[in-house]
Parts: sequence; C-alpha cells; structure tokens
Amino acid sequence: MSSITKQKGSNLDKPLGKGKAEVNVATFALLFSEIVQYCQNRVYSVTELQNKLAEMGQHVGSHLLDLLFVREKGYKREIKLLNMLLFIKNSFWKTLFGKEADRLEHSNDDERTCKLNCAAFTAGIIEAPAKVTAHWHKGTTFMIEFDDSVIARDKVVEGK
Repeated sequence: MSSITKQKGSNLDKPLGKGKAEVNVATFALLFSEIVQYCQNRVYSVTELQNKLAEMGQHVGSHLLDLLFVREKGYKREIKLLNMLLFIKNSFWKTLFGKEADRLEHSNDDERTCKLNCAAFTAGIIEAPAKVTAHWHKGTTFMIEFDDSVIARDKVVEGK
C-alpha cells in the first residue's frame, strides 16, 4: 500500500505576507540593553551616546520606511509635511509600537537638556526628512525639526 505524503513547500516559495510579528518585551529589553552598552563603550559623553543610538535607529527606520512605502503606499512617498507627520503618527508608529502615537503637536519650544535619553534610538528610527531629538516633557516627546528647504517646498506644494 502506498501512502501519499504532502510535501511542505520551502519558506522561499511562500508569499510575503503583511505579517504582524510581536516581539517578547523581555527579549527586546535585553537586546536594547546590549545596544546601549555597546554604544556606551564606544563614546566619551552623553551627547555622543545619544548620537550613536540615533545613528543605529536611523538604519532601522530607513528599512522600515522602505517596507511601509512598498506595502501600504504602493511606492508613493509623501511630500507634504502634514501628510508625512500623520503617516509617522499613524502607520509608522503603529508598526513600531502596536498603536498610534498619542498626539501630534506644533511647538516652538527649544527646551533641551543634557540628561541621557535612550529614546534617541527611537528618534533615529523616525528621523527621515528632518532632525529628530528625544526630550522629557510630560513623558517622552520627539521634536521634529524640518530643514528650511523642506518647509519652503511644502509651501510651494500647498500653494501658499
């Protein structure tokens, strides 16, 4: 009697899905702790440490942006500032943390401190068309500072 067996296809044959992978918090905490220690052993100041964390985050962010633009936007990148910020607040943040960012605010404050803020890594992830820094202000706040040329381009696009 012969038996018919189903052969499982390899992972390479399976289509890429929109998988929503969740990472164990303890595993992420251990990995992030190692990233901070790695960076800390290669710098001499808090500012250098935050810059190093932001630089590592930029690598993650650029790949994540590419992935989201392919999956959700059909290769279309936003060029309007408000749409970019809403994309970061909604889709980008939800992909990173499983929920949308709490709020989006406009501020002219320039409150900066030299205390270590490891959220610089996350600031690096969301840094794309602007300089992003992490601050403590009623919780962790990410300040996005756009270059003057980006703001001028947005005014032209908006027809202002």
